[in-house]
Amino acid sequence: MMVPMTALPTPISSHRSRRIGFLLFDGVKALDYVGPAEVFIEANQAVDAYDVVLLSPTGADVMTSLGGRVSVHASAADVADLDTLVVPGSEERPSAFARGELLDAAAALAERSRRVVSICSGAFVLAALGVLDGRSATTHWKFAADLARHYPRIDVQADRIFVRDGEVATSAGVAAGIDLALALVEDDHGPDVARRVAQGLLVYLQRSGGQSQFSTPLRARAPQESVVRKVTDLLEADPAAMHTVADLARHANVSMRHLTRLFREELDTSPAEYLAALRFDLARCRLEAGTSVAQTAIDAGFSSAESLRRSFVARLGISPSQYQRRFRSADGGATHPTLRPAESRPTVAGWDGAAARTA
Repeated sequence: MMVPMTALPTPISSHRSRRIGFLLFDGVKALDYVGPAEVFIEANQAVDAYDVVLLSPTGADVMTSLGGRVSVHASAADVADLDTLVVPGSEERPSAFARGELLDAAAALAERSRRVVSICSGAFVLAALGVLDGRSATTHWKFAADLARHYPRIDVQADRIFVRDGEVATSAGVAAGIDLALALVEDDHGPDVARRVAQGLLVYLQRSGGQSQFSTPLRARAPQESVVRKVTDLLEADPAAMHTVADLARHANVSMRHLTRLFREELDTSPAEYLAALRFDLARCRLEAGTSVAQTAIDAGFSSAESLRRSFVARLGISPSQYQRRFRSADGGATHPTLRPAESRPTVAGWDGAAARTA
């Protein structure tokens, strides 16, 4: 027997100016909506501005990915206009949930929302409605290829934590939804409030949307007892140090050729490429924290600021200073890409719901 989850309290009073609606459905991934929702709830400690409401297409309880029932506040038809609609994702295949009454509810709510947001595979709901056509978007990396294949009019940026294009925003899953919610709070109420929220929730403020969904160590991880793991642990402990393949091979007590072969077999990269990626990740973190380009080059082990610049241009198409201006962590004076005016986005009234359901 399923054990019901604790029922949620009644919605926060309507004097708060921004109503954030989370559209839930059977199979919704709990962390995809709980994490972002807590960001807005925590923000009320500072600004008392957000009404957070849980919705379902019909107003019925939903069964989450945890196997428990969650009560919602209202149906999609019964809630007043929203400031922000948030559509979370699911571990189920998008074709199994991004259809029918969920699409109808999402379309109706989006029409009455200033801002539309998806978390993880919730992007497939927005894609099916045509909201993402002609826009840049992201989703969890494991769904990104399918999103790009099924919806070629979307510029899918698979490695991004979150993407904002006009009044539409998409993110990868779970923790990335928290990052996006923090960015939205910063948009609404400034970096000081966003920082207080992050401190209250004990989360890092904040990974930028341009940051990779996973750092180099998370892209691939060698087995604990392998020779390669011994070397990657050394590199990760001090990526800025002078490391040569010969030194690494001696550390692992193997030949350089054998070490390179093992890296290719286990991580599909070379020791030098792995180190370069580690240094690049470190440089991005330094820049996002506000460190100067010159000091970042030193801290991350680059031979010069020019070497760092070439690496950024090659990997991201922008210079380190441009990256810092656009994507650095919100630490007083942080900036974000300018949002397109709301009138430039497609209107919900123009979406063809019937066509979307068969896409």
